[in-house]
Amino acid sequence: MSDLLASTLQHLHALVAFDTRNPPRDIGTGGIFDYLRVNLPGFDCTVTDHGAGAVSLFAVRGKPKVLFNVHLDTVPDSPHWTASPFELRVSDTHAIGLGACDIKGAAAALLTAAAHADGDVAFLFTTDEEANDARCIAAFLAQKKPFDAVVVAEPTRGEAVLAHRGISSVLMNFKGRAGHASGGNAATDSALHQAIRWGQHALDYVESQSHQRFGGLTGLRFNIGRIEGGIKANMIAPNAEVRFGFRPLPSMDIDTLLATFRGGFEAQPAEFQETFRGPPLPAGDIAGAEARRLKARDFADEVGLTIGNAVDFWTEASLFSQAGYTAIVCGSGDIAQAHTADEFVELAQLQQITQSYMHILKSQAR
Repeated sequence: MSDLLASTLQHLHALVAFDTRNPPRDIGTGGIFDYLRVNLPGFDCTVTDHGAGAVSLFAVRGKPKVLFNVHLDTVPDSPHWTASPFELRVSDTHAIGLGACDIKGAAAALLTAAAHADGDVAFLFTTDEEANDARCIAAFLAQKKPFDAVVVAEPTRGEAVLAHRGISSVLMNFKGRAGHASGGNAATDSALHQAIRWGQHALDYVESQSHQRFGGLTGLRFNIGRIEGGIKANMIAPNAEVRFGFRPLPSMDIDTLLATFRGGFEAQPAEFQETFRGPPLPAGDIAGAEARRLKARDFADEVGLTIGNAVDFWTEASLFSQAGYTAIVCGSGDIAQAHTADEFVELAQLQQITQSYMHILKSQAR
């Protein structure tokens, strides 16, 4: 085992031991943030409590042009873990622990890289990525700090991802009129019938978008996640609640899509509320998004990263892109392991990402 990998595993062992599950996001300004401060000597560190367990650490060395962002919160563990999720287990090939893949492994690699490579650099550690109550990035972007590029750590197997889908989640309600189901008015009066007709129109519309493409991604991803309503089989349903989500390509306009889902079909909801939104990466219309993708590609080439395929999952890199930064996604681990019981990261991945981060830091040395 190399000294670099041993150092990264030592940090990962410590980071996994901190309970940063989100929810419940019972996270304060001490604990894991005390550990980070101690292990970032020579950095000017600012810890900010954004409320409700959302905490960020902004660490700066020199006058950096590149910002690294990594979230420290994890999803909750499940009963299917075969050992304590807070105790890192290391085999000949894997490191197993809650957050090891998503994405404390990359955070550990950043600590090692900072200790072994000179170079002006900034780190932004956050704790609110795993729930729909993001505060840390929004507060940071409001400061409009100047950076040439932002590297957001998420599981990409060490490759630079330049594009991914956006995300929008919606809660809507259909209203009907209760009555006896023996009559012929169920088709028009039932809120559940309305919801089902809406769903069919929505599925047809999504199918009509299958020809759309951007950066290797195709079509519009869409899912009806929950339908609830009605009382019993012989009663016309007076209400129905539907939760759905979609994942647009870069260059697709989320507001236009929302308008279609809300009012573009024969069956229309009485109430319609977007509960979460994340823009695609890169942000912008088709011309602007492509220009940002090419700029991100140039940065990845400049710092020696292997460029990977676009991905379907969403990351906060899109928030930086929307704010005007050149942003890429690059971290250790495979997204297939994220959010799973006994989640793991390959040791080879930890070694590789530590070396990649070191290379980026060295490229920024004065």
